[in-house]
Amino acid sequence: DSSDEWIQQRTGIITRRRADADVTVIDLSVEAANKAIAAAGIAASEIDAVILSTVTYFNQTPAASAIIADRIGANPAAAYDISAACAGYTYGIAQADALVRSGSARNVLVIGAEKMSDFIDPTDRSISFLLGDGAGAAIVGPSDIPGIGPSMWGSDGSKAHTIYQTHSWQELGANPELGMPTLRQDGQSVFKWAAFKMAPIAQQALDAAGVTADEIQVFVPHQANMRIIDQMIKQLKLPDHVVVGRDIADTGNTSAASIPLAIDRLLAEGQAKSGDLCLQIGFGAGLVYGAQVVVLP
Repeated sequence: DSSDEWIQQRTGIITRRRADADVTVIDLSVEAANKAIAAAGIAASEIDAVILSTVTYFNQTPAASAIIADRIGANPAAAYDISAACAGYTYGIAQADALVRSGSARNVLVIGAEKMSDFIDPTDRSISFLLGDGAGAAIVGPSDIPGIGPSMWGSDGSKAHTIYQTHSWQELGANPELGMPTLRQDGQSVFKWAAFKMAPIAQQALDAAGVTADEIQVFVPHQANMRIIDQMIKQLKLPDHVVVGRDIADTGNTSAASIPLAIDRLLAEGQAKSGDLCLQIGFGAGLVYGAQVVVLP
């Protein structure tokens, strides 16, 4: 009961990408990881840790990151998965930054990957039409100058009910007739939270990095909704020269993959360049959020 016009007016989404049935989160991650390794100019054997952020990998254990590390030739790198939904990539960057700064790792591979199409209900109007599949990755390594600003991250579990899974795997086991769990959201509540609570977090990231809105060249928020993006730009008072990631129009909401996918596109199309200062912020189910200023690779 939703038209193309209805979807575009409320979200800005025109198209989205969905993977074939036999393509897995691991497959998507490996492809993105290999591209990131090549772009970084290092060998896979030089990777000391692999961090995968995803909420759409079906196996509780072993971690998908360990399998990815093996497939790309990064063994015996440390490997672990994190579940931070749409803030997952920024959480991964925060952890990679800490690992490198502390000396626990030299090169860290951060991946945000989702196959959201495995968790949609075509009849659901609350969230399913938003979601797409994809993966993005980056290498975080040592630098003579700061390349990642302090991370501003947190959560508000009191709003956990606003983005949720229809039922648990345990409930499915007890009652197979329930079918696969799918995602739902309270759209209005999530919109208000993201549109009006996340801009102050983004401002905190700017302040912590010691830069102003005038000094950044790029802004890449989680690709959740074009109206949310517009509202954040307004609240942050971003000048016209700042390039804004709006990948959602073509790729939909890819959760943990959305920020790296949007950055990759801006770089590939020449809208942004290596060395640009970029403010990035992720936010989503939990509710969780994370933001930092980074130097684009």
